[in-house]
Amino acid sequence: MGPRLFKPVRLRRLIQVSCVRRRAPRALTSRIMVLRSHILLPLSLLLVAIVGGCADPRTENIRFGMAAAPVTLDPRFATDAASYRINRLLYRRLVDFNAAEQPVPALATWQRLSPAHYRFTLGGDARVFHDGRRLTSIDVKGTYDSVLEPATGSPHRGSLTVIERIEVLDNDTLDFYLRKPDPLFPGRLTIGILPHQLITSNHPFHQLPLGSGPLRFVEWPAQDKLILLRVNDGLTLELVVVLDPTVRVLKLLRGEIDLIQGDLPQELVAWLDHKPEVVVQRSRGSTFTYLGFNLDDPVVGNIDIRRAIAYALDRESIIAYVMGHAARKANALLPPDHWAGYPHLPGYPYAPDRARALIRQAGYDMERPVEITYKTSNHPFRVRLATIIQHQLQQVGIHVELKSYDWGTFYGDIKAGRFQMYSLSWVGLQLPDIFRYVFHSTSVPPQGANRGRFINAQADRLIEAAENAVHLSALAERYRVLQAYLLEELPYVPLWYEDNVLVRRRDAVGYTLAPDGNYDGLSRVRRIPSMLFEQ
Repeated sequence: MGPRLFKPVRLRRLIQVSCVRRRAPRALTSRIMVLRSHILLPLSLLLVAIVGGCADPRTENIRFGMAAAPVTLDPRFATDAASYRINRLLYRRLVDFNAAEQPVPALATWQRLSPAHYRFTLGGDARVFHDGRRLTSIDVKGTYDSVLEPATGSPHRGSLTVIERIEVLDNDTLDFYLRKPDPLFPGRLTIGILPHQLITSNHPFHQLPLGSGPLRFVEWPAQDKLILLRVNDGLTLELVVVLDPTVRVLKLLRGEIDLIQGDLPQELVAWLDHKPEVVVQRSRGSTFTYLGFNLDDPVVGNIDIRRAIAYALDRESIIAYVMGHAARKANALLPPDHWAGYPHLPGYPYAPDRARALIRQAGYDMERPVEITYKTSNHPFRVRLATIIQHQLQQVGIHVELKSYDWGTFYGDIKAGRFQMYSLSWVGLQLPDIFRYVFHSTSVPPQGANRGRFINAQADRLIEAAENAVHLSALAERYRVLQAYLLEELPYVPLWYEDNVLVRRRDAVGYTLAPDGNYDGLSRVRRIPSMLFEQ
């Protein structure tokens, strides 16, 4: 049988409809089937030329589906995952990290002039804020002075108190003087740089960000939609919040969303694997998920109860049957392949009998059961995981009342200490100084993220000993000792490191996944026209 030819009138009609709507790739995709190899080459080239002439793919929005909205667009206050990931795109920073979690120059290179004196030199011709003003050393100093000012209330201040003073030498050069030597110091300078003049005028960056990153803020018209513009090519990116994962997937399949990253149940991901109109991408991740506790509480403040919880959880089954093997067990905040990680740290095996023995040892029994309130977000997949954890704890005699809230309410309660037990994830963990921010007794909010009120003199000493190490090898070894101690004391019960999953429509290409799950791929994603025809 010879090739099947088009009727000229019908072909013209398809092209006219597509050009009028300025949606050639999607209009054709919805109405025509995949190009057959036997279609004549001249015809395919003709269609490429016509489609290319009537719709520039750069003028089309790309819509990115999210499970939660950012809390703030001010990098001085960003601590939730969505805010962290979006702020990376809106603002540029002095230092970033490579794949081995080692600091590398971003806005600036540096020299260590003495153990407590660093000189940073700004570089690059594109060092311009989105309003046209040039980013200089004064803006860098203004940003970090603001974070260090106690009245600002930045949760990142605790990791930067090693800075004694900052001196501007010229528009491109500034010196940081430290209170003591710190071999990790360059890696601490990852906060997005803000314009100094707007800092002093109390500009509301949390709602009207102004940075110099690859994406520029356009509009935040509703809590569930954020509109950004890519600086290098003018592409509009819509970040659309859809809480329900099933609805998010249906919007993807209908073409109302172009990409989804993470926060999807394994069953949906497996189902999407067989959908020809989308592509599923996976990569190993470093996002750390854990159970946290209010250690001032008389129940979960008891170490025997926390250890019972650790022994009662069958993490292997959850990872295998609920998460589709898209995670790996965790025993510490830092992944075992991190340069300061602890690859051979022994964790808590699934041992329900040991859990029951610890509960009895803590003074509880059938007549006086352990009762815990467990808070989580109302994201359906997180609720499902929490329900499974609730069931597993019930099997050893721990009665759990599950409470789920919208993200803003839930996260506000966690930051304020209004919880008994909760589950959350840490993203973007790169420097081991996270341990001070999360576990040192001086890091109780708002000075840091010690939300569980873990006040432990031995942990403080181990954190400080690691920070006082002169060489990275000694520092890494001291942090491994600290991680072993934290696993024994269990201010957190580690759960797993979640893999990264991206689902995209076939015409949205160029997005790459990062280990920490950031959204940097939005600075590269683009749409390509699809060569599709009717059979």
